[in-house]
Amino acid sequence: MSGPGFLLSSWPWRSAGYLLTGALAGVVALVGILGTAAVGGALTLVLVGLPLLGLLALAGLPVAWVERHRLRLIDRDPAPGRHRTPGTGGLRPWLTTRLREPATWRELGHALLLAGLLWPVDALAVTVGLLFPLAMVATPLLMATAGGGRETKVLKVWTVTDWPTAFGVTALGLLALALGGYALGVAAGSRAELTRLLIAPRDGDLGDRVVELTRSRVRLVDAFEAERRRIERDLHDGAQQRLVALTMTLGLARLDAPPGPLADQLAKAHEEAGRALAELRELIHGIHPKVLTDYGLETAVTDAADRSAVPVDVDLELRGRLPAAVESAAYFVVCEALANIARHSGASRGQVTGGHRDGRLFLQVSDDGRGGAAAAGAGSGLTGLADRVSVLDGRLSLSSPPGGPTLLRVEFPCEQTDRCA
Repeated sequence: MSGPGFLLSSWPWRSAGYLLTGALAGVVALVGILGTAAVGGALTLVLVGLPLLGLLALAGLPVAWVERHRLRLIDRDPAPGRHRTPGTGGLRPWLTTRLREPATWRELGHALLLAGLLWPVDALAVTVGLLFPLAMVATPLLMATAGGGRETKVLKVWTVTDWPTAFGVTALGLLALALGGYALGVAAGSRAELTRLLIAPRDGDLGDRVVELTRSRVRLVDAFEAERRRIERDLHDGAQQRLVALTMTLGLARLDAPPGPLADQLAKAHEEAGRALAELRELIHGIHPKVLTDYGLETAVTDAADRSAVPVDVDLELRGRLPAAVESAAYFVVCEALANIARHSGASRGQVTGGHRDGRLFLQVSDDGRGGAAAAGAGSGLTGLADRVSVLDGRLSLSSPPGGPTLLRVEFPCEQTDRCA
């Protein structure tokens, strides 16, 4: 609209068409809403009108459908509906879903606003911006036809009795028509933005995408945890059992073999199989410990503290189980923190505390070491765990000034159940 090319384009006429159809749609909506309300109110005495009055809550649906199609006249961005698809078919689920949606009530508010206020504004804009200037432009034609070449009225306000004045009014009408084109564009644009704000906000797609992205991330975490448990189960029930059998077989063969080179080789093979079995058990425990699945986070953290090279005190109180993804993420955060304490802190003692309150799980791992740890430092395993925590809407923070102490905090929003183990 910033240049004269706007007047030579189709946009002024598209704007006028948008406002004109808006006035017509508003009149139809007004008649439909008032008619339904009147008929429903009149038939309420025989209870037949109650469903009609109930249908008034859905009056915004057809109006919004028409409005979304009308928006295409001046807005090239799509304006999709915000309604959810019912889980099952049938009229009752559809009605229940619609009546519970905020979009339905926003569209009803828009329909009432259109029927009561917007359509007169649309009609006024078209009249002032288009019809009045066209009537002024047509003054000589009206004077030559209806006025018999002697006189005519302009906008039913003043009388023109000579041709120079008639053509002067035409020139003013052309100027008013040019200005009216811009006015129609502004009015139609404002009207379209208001309509989109009520029934199809532009940030709705972004909000839907954010919600879907969050849900997909949670689904990926759940799938990842399920895959970890499957791998742990397959290794535990498959490869580990075979390696146990192999170790026992080598042990028996070692006992039966006479002293000599063969017995020495069997002894070495038996020791290597024992070490491989120990490493496989440690690997299985690192993938997804069975104690976490069977007994929950509190027992699993206590078990991890017992296996730590540095003495660790545990003060963790949980009265029930937590979501599997939360338990897994919290457990591996604690394990990584305990591993860092043993490798880098030089601490003589560590501590794990926490609990569940106000709908959140709180954990804190501390030590009395030298400090100076960094969550994003080279070789730190906390970076990936922080990403994993954030997927679950959790927060991870690390405080480790030089000289210590080091304090790692993590919290997750989650609900605790009464199911123990």
